[in-house]
Amino acid sequence: MSPAKAGGTKRPIESSADGFSAEERAAMKECAAELTAAGRRSGKAAAEEADLLARIAVMPSPDGALAERSHTIVTDAAPDLAPKLWYGQPAWARNGKVACFYRSGQADKTRYSVFGFDEEAALDEDGGMWPTSWAVTGLDDAGEALIRRLVRRAVS
Repeated sequence: MSPAKAGGTKRPIESSADGFSAEERAAMKECAAELTAAGRRSGKAAAEEADLLARIAVMPSPDGALAERSHTIVTDAAPDLAPKLWYGQPAWARNGKVACFYRSGQADKTRYSVFGFDEEAALDEDGGMWPTSWAVTGLDDAGEALIRRLVRRAVS
């Protein structure tokens, strides 16, 4: 629509040879920069998730299955958490800071694996003490429900 039809006022629009005004070109450049940055972020997130899944894939049984199930639970309960590796183990972060993690007992050469929370998690309770990690030797329905509930609480 021409300026005369839109508002009744005729004013010339200064445009370059490509037909766009300086303001339009600036807006297009800004939009392109935003899309490029978003693509880098999503590309980085996809690469970090691929690294996490590759690490889980090489974990010996039963740790690999427990880590994979933990990943599914966490990403379902808190889709905003970003998967990443933390000390070579699966973790999920908010704003680059780890909120929760899974540590393979076999990789760490310890008695059991651990699902835990770091300082980014909002698990604080009254009384000055609260649990931040759980030994994991299996995941039944009750264990899955506990992780799901804690992850939701951690990011609330």
